[in-house]
Amino acid sequence: MTADALLRDPDGRLLLVKPTYKPGWDLPGGMAESNEAPTDAVRRELREELGLDVTLYALLCIDWVPPHGPWDDLMAFVFDAGQLSWDTCATLRPHDEELAECAFFPEDQALSLLRDRQRRRAEQALAALGESIPRYLQNGQPLWNPGRTPAQEQQPTVRTEPEGGAR
Repeated sequence: MTADALLRDPDGRLLLVKPTYKPGWDLPGGMAESNEAPTDAVRRELREELGLDVTLYALLCIDWVPPHGPWDDLMAFVFDAGQLSWDTCATLRPHDEELAECAFFPEDQALSLLRDRQRRRAEQALAALGESIPRYLQNGQPLWNPGRTPAQEQQPTVRTEPEGGAR
């Protein structure tokens, strides 16, 4: 299980971290330890890696990731950890050897720096943040339109032209 956080600066830029043990950028957070709740895991990871003690405001998404490479399937959680103050942002730095750097990026640039699966998850987490509706994903993809109610999902599709084409 993994647990990550969306953290923003006062300008709304997203915090990304660059791990030392794999290429590219990630959302801050990481793997849960045995029998550790996702909320505890993300708080621990942020404390260990960035020296941050955060409040979690909401669950944004849960993503079931199928087995890939040498790894089994996993559940990936993303939480809203709010906005950091300018003072905190100015002094933010990696606190252990697992991170090479951390930086804030405008949303579009941050998403472009993430690997495909994590980018899809982050896009869905950002959408959930704006709508206040958590998302359930499979491999970064939503299974249904999260902005529609069950009644709307059962509405018949309205055809705009007769079957068989225009007459």
